[in-house]
Amino acid sequence: MAHLYAGLVLYGVSMALQLRAGLGLDPWDVFHQGIAGHTSLSFGTVTMMVGAAVLLLWIPLRQRPGLGTVSNVVVIGLVVDVTLWLIPELHALALRIPLLVFSVVLNGVATGLYISARFGPGPRDGLMTGWHRHTGRSVRLVRTAIEVTVLAVGFVLGGSVGVGTVLYALSIGPLAQYFLRFFALPSPAGERSPVVAQGNPRAQMTT
Repeated sequence: MAHLYAGLVLYGVSMALQLRAGLGLDPWDVFHQGIAGHTSLSFGTVTMMVGAAVLLLWIPLRQRPGLGTVSNVVVIGLVVDVTLWLIPELHALALRIPLLVFSVVLNGVATGLYISARFGPGPRDGLMTGWHRHTGRSVRLVRTAIEVTVLAVGFVLGGSVGVGTVLYALSIGPLAQYFLRFFALPSPAGERSPVVAQGNPRAQMTT
């Protein structure tokens, strides 16, 4: 439980910090920002609403949410809004660049904590694994198709795409892999999480 909720809180903080860096977001957050820019809703509220909508797509795929899945929808969005309220916008590039790097590393830490708790995948990754089973296509192909789609839609809506988007895409896999192993909890049988053992940190990413 400590891993789960520490991971969710840190994930929300990392999202807000990357947003404050203003140098580009990960694909789903580009989508969230694009929607928020056309509504009166906060970024965190949009994150929660999209997460809830994605959960509805689990129904025809016969996916079952866990505690971590439901907590993901609520906790991350709330933390994002609180963090954005606490941290003002930054204008100096000398501050924004290190903030971007720190936010991506923190996201990797949060991912390792959240997944190691083994309370179920986030709604967006449950959609990915559900479509993988439903269509028989590879996880990589399904994930790429989903993320390219939300990235394109978010960009058209005005979401921020930039060097941060590229940095996140290139580094989150290795970072998540490292922190999954670092935070791995023994199973009741004394074995480590199958996700960690198989070296597949992207299989149950949080958002």
